[in-house]
Amino acid sequence: MPLVTSKEMFRKAYEGGYAIGAFNVNNMEIVQGITEAAKELNAPLILQVSAGARKYAKHVYLMKLIEAAIADTGLPICVHLDHGEDFEICKSCIDGGFTSVMIDGSKFPFEENIRLTKQVVDYAHAKGVVVEGELGKLAGIEDNINVSEKDAAFTDPDQVQEFVEKTGVDSLAIAIGTSHGAYKFKGEPKLRFDILEEVQNRLPGFPIVLHGASSVMPEYVEICNKYGGKMPGAKGVPEDMLRKAASMAVCKINIDTDLRLAMTATIRKNFYEHPEEFDPRKYLGPARSAIKEVVAHKIKNVLGCDNKA
Repeated sequence: MPLVTSKEMFRKAYEGGYAIGAFNVNNMEIVQGITEAAKELNAPLILQVSAGARKYAKHVYLMKLIEAAIADTGLPICVHLDHGEDFEICKSCIDGGFTSVMIDGSKFPFEENIRLTKQVVDYAHAKGVVVEGELGKLAGIEDNINVSEKDAAFTDPDQVQEFVEKTGVDSLAIAIGTSHGAYKFKGEPKLRFDILEEVQNRLPGFPIVLHGASSVMPEYVEICNKYGGKMPGAKGVPEDMLRKAASMAVCKINIDTDLRLAMTATIRKNFYEHPEEFDPRKYLGPARSAIKEVVAHKIKNVLGCDNKA
């Protein structure tokens, strides 16, 4: 099966009241852990690559790993650029075989965001590639994203219809209270479902995306802290809130931090218990298994996309 776009995935997800997991990849073990879980659960999949991951692993290596995952699983897999910051990186990914790109113009004024997003859409659609845009700013730090709480802003529902019509985007990331990274909330997490509902009313049938939607799974935070970490008070998005969002207009939920935590916690624990170990397979293998467990949990209990491939 060749790579696919997210268009048909999102149509089925919207109608079925579930979401597709968009999992960030950085190396072989992460790709394997994600795709093995999806294969066992027969789940459609978006593998997304940030600019930082692309720089770290190199574009060609990541694409070959994903090609291998398709050959191994037979799943419909979409390859997506996460948070493309300008036209040039989106063009490079489109020309390099990605089937979906995100252009993040949320840092610009509304009209400039429209202009930049439309430029990417025009190029992408001519190549058969779909585009995700963004309105609103999520707080938090992750890879090349760094937005302070004072600069964060919820999506304005009054702008979404004009933005989609003028740009031609295929999906829209909105800000309703999620946050990038592990240190998400000072108080109790709360998503603005009123904004999501209003956006859904303004854009009936249109796929919405949630970024910064890791739950910061407490079991892995505890392991990190026990074996040399320092993550006091880390809070993520409650999974019941994400499941509710997936039952509404949200068709794509991004998950990265939970994968990093699972991998790091497992490796830290292994080094603590086996300080003599120097065979990478002995600590990367368990880390891969931990990622697989996290992805399987998300597919079944949060996204609801098992048996939907």
